Amino acid sequence: MLDIRLRAEEIERRVLAPHACFSGATKGRLKPEAECIVRTAFQRDRDRIIHSKSFRRLKHKTQVFTIPEGDHYRTRLTHTLEVAQIARTIARALRLNEDLTEAIALGHDLGHTPFGHAGEEALNEVFEPGFKHNEQSLRVVDVLEGGGGLNLTFEVRDGILNHTGPVRPATLEGQIVKIADRVAYINHDIDDALRGGVLTREQLPVECLTVLGYEHRERINNMVLDLIYTNWDNAEGIVMSPAFQVATDRLREFLFEYVYIGSEAKREEAKARHVVKRLFRHFQENEGFLPGEYLKRTESNDTRRAICDYIAGMTDRYAIKVYQKYFLPVPWVE
Repeated sequence: MLDIRLRAEEIERRVLAPHACFSGATKGRLKPEAECIVRTAFQRDRDRIIHSKSFRRLKHKTQVFTIPEGDHYRTRLTHTLEVAQIARTIARALRLNEDLTEAIALGHDLGHTPFGHAGEEALNEVFEPGFKHNEQSLRVVDVLEGGGGLNLTFEVRDGILNHTGPVRPATLEGQIVKIADRVAYINHDIDDALRGGVLTREQLPVECLTVLGYEHRERINNMVLDLIYTNWDNAEGIVMSPAFQVATDRLREFLFEYVYIGSEAKREEAKARHVVKRLFRHFQENEGFLPGEYLKRTESNDTRRAICDYIAGMTDRYAIKVYQKYFLPVPWVE
């Protein structure tokens, strides 16, 4: 039988840059399994992520605007797709492994909570070991999804875990996703804030726009081109040029000052934090109300972990529905 995977791996060796991560040289999976005769290891990882329930739930999780009513505000799912598109473009141009890049990008936020970073902060306060969405994303693909995890390759798992935080991903492909994540959210959060009337164009820092571009599509294009030109044949690590790095950091600081903290876009965050914390305490006091798959996990005396997993996996509207069920009166009907 024709082994299409072997042919695909051979094409990678002939086409990709010497410092790319080759699927045929993966460090492997947590549990050994037979290879697919059609798809490479990283293609299988990408497909497993796309078909997961955790991936589908991203469409109803907050990006910046909590439970937005408009049709065009980003959700965690559309953010993920934008990151994947940006990262793939960069990887393709640099002759790095596009399949690995895409798999990491599609999986990087699987562990994000309902209500965006407000939910993450709330869980971090009530869950004693602490909560970080990147660590939860790894837990989703290693343990939770499908009842036993997705058994992804080391390279994809590393990229998911280290897409944020101080540790640099082990592969150049993972490093691309880490920067593409920032490129995506800085630009689409500006776009959403302008649409929602949280910002005006006149407020945007001119010194940043002069370097990066004045329009949404122009900024993304310029940032992608900068990453391609700066890292051409660079095997040491993916970086922005100094001028673009400074402008990007300043624009991110601006967003924290005018959008991410205390803006109109965040007016519901206190309520969202209350919902998450109250649900956590409720299930601590009434663990028997947990769904069966999570209740089983309490048998190992890890009740708090099971509660955290359950709440982190909720969509915004499901978290509200559960809160209403336990804490708001229901009309009596004859």
